[in-house]
Amino acid sequence: MKKNNNGFTLIELVVVIIILGILAVVAAPKFINFQGDARVSTLKGLQGSINSANALVLSKAALSGDQKKSSANVVIATDTSTDPDTNTSVSVKFGHMDRTLTNFQKALDLSISAGNDPQATTINTDWIYEASTGKFWQAGSKSTCFITYTEATATASAKFAVLPASTAC
Repeated sequence: MKKNNNGFTLIELVVVIIILGILAVVAAPKFINFQGDARVSTLKGLQGSINSANALVLSKAALSGDQKKSSANVVIATDTSTDPDTNTSVSVKFGHMDRTLTNFQKALDLSISAGNDPQATTINTDWIYEASTGKFWQAGSKSTCFITYTEATATASAKFAVLPASTAC
């Protein structure tokens, strides 16, 4: 009579478990920090949006001769659909947006609220902005995950602080 062996030996099971363990150790770190990487990418997107808005504001300031003034208002849009005299303007310093909340709300058309705690439960917007420091946070992110907007001066354009590493988000 022939003996029929169905199943795996203990050694085969141990080898499979070891291989799965090695795969888990190698692959898991690549998948753990997706949320942090996504937050950094979102901040980079916001940075690009602000840079684009600033480029448009600078060109409009140059057209109106306000690019070298320490303080001016620049019209960025005219709403002729309701009232031809309705203009949307932003305040600028040396042709770039100054760091007021209303400037970013107008120029970016984003839901931004004032605050300094990105994890506050009372925030119902996508972005939190602290004008005194120029910091932008995505709502719900860690307080270490932000970009900082620095206003233009007579000798330098507006700029951003270096983004934190994705591990900080």
